[in-house]
Amino acid sequence: MSSGVETSLDIFNSKRSQRSLDFARNDGHEDTTSRLFSSLHIYHDNSPHSAAMNMAIDEALLEHATVASIRFYRWHSPALSFGYFGRFADVGRYAAERELVRRWTGGGTVFHGNDLTYSIVIPANDAAFAESSMSIYEKIHRALREALIGMGGRAQLATPNSVVTDRRYSEGACFANPVRADVMVNGCKVAGAAQRRTRAGLLHQGSIQGVNFGNGLPERFAKELSKNCGEKKIDNELLERAREIAGKKYATQDWLQRR
Repeated sequence: MSSGVETSLDIFNSKRSQRSLDFARNDGHEDTTSRLFSSLHIYHDNSPHSAAMNMAIDEALLEHATVASIRFYRWHSPALSFGYFGRFADVGRYAAERELVRRWTGGGTVFHGNDLTYSIVIPANDAAFAESSMSIYEKIHRALREALIGMGGRAQLATPNSVVTDRRYSEGACFANPVRADVMVNGCKVAGAAQRRTRAGLLHQGSIQGVNFGNGLPERFAKELSKNCGEKKIDNELLERAREIAGKKYATQDWLQRR
């Protein structure tokens, strides 16, 4: 069974901080040789899953993780995920064209299919778990920014002055509303995330959009998070647990339309 919930961080809709986060890569503010995790398991989940199953696998990983992990995953059809506190009435009109799923994490609406979706699980026994949720969010996005810069991009972290509202998205859409420490390229948000903290650990679910995913972006991102990375496969026991979670939670109308 899942651990009891303590908090759900809704970073997507949090108030923007006035503190500047637009660090130059070599400004001396941070040690770029440091890493958030001493060790990191990498799951390249190349088998497309339903929206409900993707959410359930993330939760199952949180239940079972003993080492910090990052999972990159795909969707078997266009999907839309919306935050735990979101209203189904705001997204129901997309049901005819996309799979809909309510995330366990907070935040707004995210359209999936052409994005690079990932989750990071930090077990409670990992030193990083003791840090604040905002600190973890910022450090993960710093790592992603470094990976994008290493590929020749001009990524930076969001500041109040770097915000651009994209009217292509519906109200409440995450990528229309950059907030503190989201990743920006050319003034537009390309990466955001939301978190859930439980007694077992912390789940960070993120989406990267509008950038070139080639040149090994997932691997570059993981190496910016930890110098000690090892690839893992999702085993049948974890998949079976995820199917159980999906059937009882994410695939149900009660969960989808609870608000």
